[in-house]
Amino acid sequence: MDALEIVEIIQRGEDSRHQFKRLLNNEKQAAAEMVAFANSNGGMMLLGVDDNGSLVGLSADEVARHNNLISNAASQHVRNPIAPTVENVNVNGVIVMVVTVEAGEDKPYFDSDGVIWQKSGADKRKIVAKEELRRLFQASDLLQPDEVPVRRCDVSQLNLDEFSRYYEKRYGSPVGDLDARALARLLGNLNLADGEELNLAGLLLFGRNPQRFKPAFVIKAVWFNGLVETGSTYRDSADFDGRLDQLFASAMSFIKRNVVAHQADQSVNSQGKALVPEAVWEELVVNALLHRNYLLNAPIRLFGFDDRVEIISPGSLPNHLTVEHIRAGNSSIRNSVIVSFAANGLLPYRGIGTGVTRSVASYPSIDFVDDKDRQLFRVTVRFGDRSHTS
Repeated sequence: MDALEIVEIIQRGEDSRHQFKRLLNNEKQAAAEMVAFANSNGGMMLLGVDDNGSLVGLSADEVARHNNLISNAASQHVRNPIAPTVENVNVNGVIVMVVTVEAGEDKPYFDSDGVIWQKSGADKRKIVAKEELRRLFQASDLLQPDEVPVRRCDVSQLNLDEFSRYYEKRYGSPVGDLDARALARLLGNLNLADGEELNLAGLLLFGRNPQRFKPAFVIKAVWFNGLVETGSTYRDSADFDGRLDQLFASAMSFIKRNVVAHQADQSVNSQGKALVPEAVWEELVVNALLHRNYLLNAPIRLFGFDDRVEIISPGSLPNHLTVEHIRAGNSSIRNSVIVSFAANGLLPYRGIGTGVTRSVASYPSIDFVDDKDRQLFRVTVRFGDRSHTS
């Protein structure tokens, strides 16, 4: 990092990835700051810079003291230990120490007092809520949301007819007449239950009434008149609930009845051509249902406008995936049980990681935004460029 880059960072001010410190007072303070970065998306501390952005610099003795302090803090006051990098840069005649901490791969990290810190804007905060802890475990592949048992949801909540049809089609033999204990064992072997309780995958794939236990896991759909979310003027609106296959069917029906076909070069008696290939909608809706973060109690939102459709899923991309990665065909499975059943006939999904690539190839006017701060993933399908449909 050179002096010009540091000046540009200082001019922008502190944010969730950049923090200014005149000095670090002790090893515990340094550890807390580094834990917060490791539990978030990584970042850097600029030492020798006041909170207000004033460039003060460090003396030679302060540089030596901070090198020792940071090394001890990272190895002795952070669990698991981390390895920050330290760089001393001459900026306008003074020394600024740049301490860079990468996003951790073994979350959650905590300090020597057992406190788990995470970045919150330019500051940090303690993590105490169960849902936040689960998300940190999820980031390290220590927890799969769809394997979490649903409290007070025993196997009597299974839609046995739906499950039996799927089981016989996939395995070639009927489920048979099983008592509750035997059914629970079978569901456990299929990773759809934990003891006597359905897990989240079992509930969402085969539950009789999933929203009784998970009311937030719905699709809220609104088709607005015009180009903005007016909140009061809309063409169509609905809340969809049910199993994942029912949510998929409802969302597809909503899109089809609101996306108007256009004539293109067809005769006046034709029904017109679809603005967007149906396979594209299938891929995007399925992805929203399968890859959303089920540790977040929030609905999928489906918004339509005159010029676009937006599908907004709770949770940013998992692990270190980026928009560029998924455009190139890379994938990382968040809900492995749900995905495995979907790929075996429950939904139009193959599970080979090329769906986004194929969708963009057949309809290029698709934008993806991964919003890690707000914990959502937005897909926008635009109608502006219609040359590929004519």
